[in-house]
Amino acid sequence: MDYFVYMIISKHRNKWISYVGYTNNIIKRISLHNKSKGAKFTKGKHWKLIYSKKYDNKINAMKNEYRLKKNFKLRNKIKLNFIKI
Repeated sequence: MDYFVYMIISKHRNKWISYVGYTNNIIKRISLHNKSKGAKFTKGKHWKLIYSKKYDNKINAMKNEYRLKKNFKLRNKIKLNFIKI
């Protein structure tokens, strides 16, 4: 089964915030975030997918999700690329 690491972004109080997660069904997961049924942090905001990467197994996806969550330089670089568009 394929898994995805993803990053979503939302504008909240004139500031861009991001959230990183992993899933095996990215379309359904983003939909849940936007319906306030995702993670507690994402409730009540409108989210846009700005990054996703596919992995062959859950272990690799979880490892890379953790790395992206902790690597704020990379997260900010991805955010800035989206905001410039």
